[in-house]
Amino acid sequence: MDIATLQRALAELFAPWVQALDLRVEAADADGVRLRLPLTPALVRQGEVLCGQAMMAAANTAMVLALMQHFGAFRPCTTVQLNSSFLRPLSQQDATVHARVLRAGKALAFGEIDIAGHRDGKSVCRASTTYALL
Repeated sequence: MDIATLQRALAELFAPWVQALDLRVEAADADGVRLRLPLTPALVRQGEVLCGQAMMAAANTAMVLALMQHFGAFRPCTTVQLNSSFLRPLSQQDATVHARVLRAGKALAFGEIDIAGHRDGKSVCRASTTYALL
């Protein structure tokens, strides 16, 4: 699946508030998808730090796109579990969100997401996910 198709999916499949994150697909290959989450004033909390809620939404969204990449098309799915660990604060740079599918069966899919500073590459959040495939 190409980057343009995945970028269109962001506009067509997700709620307006998710679209407002302004996620940009930067890569899509056998290793999953990589998105850029711009650090905007709407997404920061006290101290100019990217808020965890924005990271969780970006992680969840990236995994849906990773599943699209894995299957070659959108498959309806719903999040069963999204577990995250916040490793350090992110400020003064955009975030890179890398999602990859670990295993996809007939009913469930499992994945992992790493969120890192776009400029320095340091991990700020790690998440694991389980999705029910509908």
